[in-house]
Amino acid sequence: MRWWDIAPVLALEDELFPEDAWSAGMFWSELAHARGPRATRRYLVAEDGEGKLVGYAGLAAAGGLGDVQTIAVSRDQWGTGLGARLLTDLLHHATAFECDEVLLEVRVDNTRAQKLYERFGFEPIGFRRGYYQPGNVDALVMRLTVQGTETDSDGC
Repeated sequence: MRWWDIAPVLALEDELFPEDAWSAGMFWSELAHARGPRATRRYLVAEDGEGKLVGYAGLAAAGGLGDVQTIAVSRDQWGTGLGARLLTDLLHHATAFECDEVLLEVRVDNTRAQKLYERFGFEPIGFRRGYYQPGNVDALVMRLTVQGTETDSDGC
């Protein structure tokens, strides 16, 4: 994702998440940490064959922990595997950022997304009550242990 992607990302954000959409400032802040040798973020966009933005995703990483910040796919792309491809990219970068675990929050009423995360091995670990505002919707917190980062039985 680059600065010129923010306007179409915001349009899709408003369409998909009308009650709790991110602001332009939130995306600008995230992108400020996504470039250079000290980058701690990975943000990407997906376009259709005509160059229209149809999805985006973001990951933050720090101290061995990754956090899926956002994944969004336009409704006309649901069921195409785009969400899985975006998540695959984020998890690849979690490994590059040397994350041992990846966390995420997902609305408790978003079963479509929950099923995607479960297919990738994320497991529920708790709830954040009233996390999504202003609708006061709870978030399900899910965790994935990143493969290849666990130590073996003798600690090596």
